[in-house]
Amino acid sequence: MLTQELVYIGCAVAGGTVLVIQTALLAFGIGDGHDAAHDLHPEDVGPGHGDTHETSGSFQLLSVRTLVAFLTFFGLGGWWACERGWNGWQVALFALACGMSVGLIVAWALTLQRRLNSEGNVRPENAIGKTASVYLRIPGNRAGAGKITLAVQGRTAEFNAMTDGEDLPTGTPVLVLSQLTSDTFVVARVGRESGLS
Repeated sequence: MLTQELVYIGCAVAGGTVLVIQTALLAFGIGDGHDAAHDLHPEDVGPGHGDTHETSGSFQLLSVRTLVAFLTFFGLGGWWACERGWNGWQVALFALACGMSVGLIVAWALTLQRRLNSEGNVRPENAIGKTASVYLRIPGNRAGAGKITLAVQGRTAEFNAMTDGEDLPTGTPVLVLSQLTSDTFVVARVGRESGLS
């Protein structure tokens, strides 16, 4: 006969098993540590690299990890209460309280992680006003696009670039003047069109 205590033990074992498997997979580098479906915003895609970042800032209440944490601690809490001889409704309330408390903590932690990841994404507009170096020659008079590299938000980024002036050979220091598209900027040679030395 299936008793109340066995139900809680089953929940604890099932949730705990999935939790251990998830942890082991991450420890061995299998899986990327992401949960269920996530939101993707075009501005968070690195220019020309095709990299995507998980940027959902919503509260991650219904995620695999949250549900696993709830199930595990719901079972453990109910099992603990059964061992102390509490009656059925007291056990159920305590189990729910344990499961929901841990589930909310995990959901909050996942939300915080996603926000930190989102804040770390390179925002192309932050390149405006910065000095860059020509990586691939930029044809003059906007006859075509070359490439520039520069430091943005503490990392090196690569963008397409055009210029209104003369050709800019590889290695030329330039100033980023404005943004044409999500990954293309207008630049000028430092010391001439920009007025900088």
